[in-house]
Amino acid sequence: MKRLLRVALGAAACALTALSPAAVTSALAAYPDRPISLIVPWGAGGGTDAVARIVASLLERDLGQPVAVVNRTGGQGVVGHQAIADATPDGYTIGILTVEIAMMHWQGLTKLDPASYTPLALMNEDPAGIQVKADAPYKTLDDLLADVKKAPGKFKASGTGQGGIWHLALAGMLSSLKMEPGSMPWVPSQGAASGLQDLMAGGVQVVACSQPEARSLIDAGRVKSLVIMAPERSKLFPNVPTLKEATGSPWTIGAWRGIAGPKGLPKEVSDKLQAALKKIYESKEYQDFLTNRGFGGRFAEGEAFATFMSKSDADLGAVMKEVGLAK
Repeated sequence: MKRLLRVALGAAACALTALSPAAVTSALAAYPDRPISLIVPWGAGGGTDAVARIVASLLERDLGQPVAVVNRTGGQGVVGHQAIADATPDGYTIGILTVEIAMMHWQGLTKLDPASYTPLALMNEDPAGIQVKADAPYKTLDDLLADVKKAPGKFKASGTGQGGIWHLALAGMLSSLKMEPGSMPWVPSQGAASGLQDLMAGGVQVVACSQPEARSLIDAGRVKSLVIMAPERSKLFPNVPTLKEATGSPWTIGAWRGIAGPKGLPKEVSDKLQAALKKIYESKEYQDFLTNRGFGGRFAEGEAFATFMSKSDADLGAVMKEVGLAK
């Protein structure tokens, strides 16, 4: 009896396998025909969560299916990024990747890297900037660096934890200018907000973070931004020069966010999602969201996003090795 059951099950499996190409084609043509989950590796209420939620709402409208945001936190971002990579590659579970995916494997936290996914679209990037107190005697970055060169180690900086994106932004900038990254010691903080509080209190003299994070203090006249590490000036603060304009250094870096699926996503599904995400990026709703939040806009789809992530990975790895943070 058991043998007959095994034979029957085997025959059924063969029949399903024989039909699978047609079934797969039909499923791809109908995609999506059920709800989609969008995994966020960080907590609710933060900037990444905000980007994910507006993308989800606009994607839901475009695709005609519910898109549920699922926050999968833990492991300094590893848990959520792993959940995206481990999902079935059918387009019903996608996620938002952040710059940390180009950092975590260098720290030995995971084997995941940007190549572990099907890249869909880069949705924003917030370039690093250099902030000082408004009453600091520096009109330009060169003025600040001249004093740093005179007294290496005297001027302290903050903006994130040790080895975080803004720490690497500062270290990479100094290295690109032929200065020792350690000439401006890093004071770890819980993020830009606490780093800026320390700046106001006099505990540090410099904060490396995005301009949107410092926006309220800049608008209040308590902080000034000396430079932005981006290819072009920010629409938010157009009077602040790029690092290249200020010093000639081509170093650019920022905290970025993009949508991806697990590796092996079918081309038909990937193409449909990419088209929808491009439409979202170009929409008035999304552009207004970026402006209102002070987020930087940057878009790249498919292979262009993959190339962007690969460069980010290489740049961050090089800096982490230089400052002894890579394992």
